[in-house]
Amino acid sequence: MTDAADVVVPLVGGPTLPQERRLVTAIPGPKARALHERRTAAVASGIGSTLPIEVVAAGGGVIVDSDGNSLIDLGSGIAVVNVGNAAPAVAQAVAAQAASFTHTCFMITPYAGYVQVCEQLNRLTPGTHAKKSALFNSGAEAVENAVKIARHATGRTAVVVMDHAYHGRTNLTMALTAKSMPYKAGFGPFAGDVYRVPMSYPYRDDGRSGAEAAADAITQIRTAVGAEHVAAVLVEPIQGEGGFIVPAKGYLPALSEFCAEHGILFVADEIQTGFGRTGQWFACEDEHVVPDLITTAKGIAGGLPLAAVTGRAEVMDSVHVGGLGGTYGGNPVACAAALATIDMLEHGGLIADAQRLGAALRTRLDAMRSRDRGIGDVRGRGLMQAVELVEPGTSRPDPDRVQAVLAACHAQGVVTLSAGTFGNVIRFLPPLVISEKLLHEGLDVVAEALATTR
Repeated sequence: MTDAADVVVPLVGGPTLPQERRLVTAIPGPKARALHERRTAAVASGIGSTLPIEVVAAGGGVIVDSDGNSLIDLGSGIAVVNVGNAAPAVAQAVAAQAASFTHTCFMITPYAGYVQVCEQLNRLTPGTHAKKSALFNSGAEAVENAVKIARHATGRTAVVVMDHAYHGRTNLTMALTAKSMPYKAGFGPFAGDVYRVPMSYPYRDDGRSGAEAAADAITQIRTAVGAEHVAAVLVEPIQGEGGFIVPAKGYLPALSEFCAEHGILFVADEIQTGFGRTGQWFACEDEHVVPDLITTAKGIAGGLPLAAVTGRAEVMDSVHVGGLGGTYGGNPVACAAALATIDMLEHGGLIADAQRLGAALRTRLDAMRSRDRGIGDVRGRGLMQAVELVEPGTSRPDPDRVQAVLAACHAQGVVTLSAGTFGNVIRFLPPLVISEKLLHEGLDVVAEALATTR
């Protein structure tokens, strides 16, 4: 991979896109502000806006707005465009499929793309056992269907989730999600028979090991729910919205073993962690955990809406015909994008790039922490890493500083995102195709923002 300043990303049907940070106006500029006024008048106010620009092009590691500014992208549309916003192979596959047909509904008149995506998922997800898949539209829909499948397969109803978890915004997935504001406040009542147990959170666990944290979670399952009533334990191998929390070694294997012993399905939510993001195909591979069911979305299709549940064949087949599906699930255009995305990840060296760039990212974040008593923790793997900001000398969350840092980064043309139950985490999710030079320039801006907000 070249890191020259004049690297360009070819955009199908358009000009090449210089891989550079370029500030032409204040951010947001006048054209972006005009669009924001229209947005305010037309779009429901419940839809948030982190950085109100008007995007006109994006690819590689940059986003270009209507005012001519070029911003470094350290967010990837929340871990969606792992292969870039306009990867030529994905764009070409989408165009070819759209020219043939955009929809027929797989449940009515099937097509090969859906089957091919399922074959690839069955091959790539952890475990050598026989697997089958079903395709949906969004991560929340995948999680809902994983719960449906688990309940049907086991004949049980209870679902166990973790502290700090995030699984979506539908009624059931809000029940599974831990954080109230903004995800749950005012939207209840929620689906029942959902139980929450402790997540391993090394920074805040006072030295508790992964095995000890798992023992606490298992004790709560036994006493508060009863293992014999549990259909599924649902866990993010690295928590996303909860703050990029990486459980201590031993936590996930212990939970998985407990599930196997008690006929409980272990469900890995890899919606944010999957498809090379952590330097492996899937984050649960780090400790050789093999889930019974795995949910995927986000990075699966290069920016098009697609999601999946993949699992043990006998579990997936336990549901009666017609019990799974949806009008748009496995849309042919999204499937074409997914096949091109998977091919890029498998044969384009991008997972190795995630490891290499992730090591560079960690070196920079550790250096920032060494100079800043307000950085309590650095964590994550690959190109899914974060810093947790606290009041210096304490572990008290400092969400106000996070917002100040993000505002400073945005003003200087770097897209950054927050996360965390306490709103005190800055997360880094650059595209896997970003150049190392551009990554470092973005981190220079972050380092300056941290220095000026201390």
